[in-house]
Amino acid sequence: MHSPQPASGGFRCRGDSKSDLGRSHEILGLQDLNTNHSDEKCMREAIREARKGLGRTSPNPPVGCVIARKGNIVARGYHRRAGEPHAEIEALGNLQGRVKSGDTLYVTLEPCNHFGRTPPCTRAILKSGIRRVVVGTMDPNPDVAGGGSRVLREHGLEVVQSVLEPECRRLIEIFSKHSQTGLPFVVAKSALTLDGWTATSAGNSQWITGESSRRFVHRLRERLDAVMVGVGTVLADDPSLTVRLKNRRGRDPLRIVVDTRLRTPLGAKVLRNGSGRSLIVVGENVSPARLEPFEKQGVTIMVCPESQGRLDLAAMMAGLGKVPVTSILLEGGATLMGEMIRQKVVDKFYIFKAPKILGGGDGVPMAAGPGPQSIDSCVRLKDLRIRRFGEDVLFIGYPEYKE
Repeated sequence: MHSPQPASGGFRCRGDSKSDLGRSHEILGLQDLNTNHSDEKCMREAIREARKGLGRTSPNPPVGCVIARKGNIVARGYHRRAGEPHAEIEALGNLQGRVKSGDTLYVTLEPCNHFGRTPPCTRAILKSGIRRVVVGTMDPNPDVAGGGSRVLREHGLEVVQSVLEPECRRLIEIFSKHSQTGLPFVVAKSALTLDGWTATSAGNSQWITGESSRRFVHRLRERLDAVMVGVGTVLADDPSLTVRLKNRRGRDPLRIVVDTRLRTPLGAKVLRNGSGRSLIVVGENVSPARLEPFEKQGVTIMVCPESQGRLDLAAMMAGLGKVPVTSILLEGGATLMGEMIRQKVVDKFYIFKAPKILGGGDGVPMAAGPGPQSIDSCVRLKDLRIRRFGEDVLFIGYPEYKE
């Protein structure tokens, strides 16, 4: 059991009097405090808890939970790491005293009803005396979806589903894809000038974006299982692909180099620097004798089939998913980025635009290789979000591929 935590500084989900209403409006900026809004506000607190686990729970999803009593948050919890207590268990453990009549448990993901590395959360909820459970989104695994909610209802609990579902579903988008397909969720990141270049004709790209944008990229690296580049990027830039955060050391991801012909130097920083492991994906025609020095250095080698002289990206992703790698940050370069887009491998884009113009027509593009012949055939981003980082603008969206 965890030590009790404060109940969030007086946070209220609903107001029971004029003074409560005024205080809640002041804290939350609410326009209305009916029951639905109350559930939404408490679920937002559960989402806030879940975000604390981003990048640390793989292969499990990040999940957050709060317990509310008469509108007050009285306990919080989140899933910290795979194998450790789930969010519901932590919140119940952080509750001071016993569950009281009217208490509501809010959780971003449907409580599990199966034994894994930990017992089912439904059992703990039933034992606790909670009589109302509000769920953000259902378990995406078709083999278990709905099972937790069904068990709770069979024991007489009120279960409210799909509160702030889009936000809760976004929290588990990595887990959803991997649990349903066995494939990693691929996030492509690129930084461009206003006229669309990622580097000069000489290959210089330091720095297109500002410091705050680059800090965000390091946080993104820390949240995903792996970061991936093509061998061209290794040869041109010799990157470390580590996580460097101000005032603290980040968690280095698995560094993946896609290198069909094994041109990566043994002394490359990506193989030596940082605490993260390194993996090189090579084609099936690379001789075992050439692989041996890398394996002696502790580098993992994945051999993939080729198609027309190129790696079979579908086979590569299937192999990485079995490692298991549940998420990948694709950082380039242009050749790999273009191929990943053409083969519809990318699930999400983070594209920075900086207020700089290179001019000319000989810079390095975001994606190389043949593109569509008409605008109607281009990849469009949906569910677009836009953020500012200093002078830079970040576009976040999901690709809508044409058939």
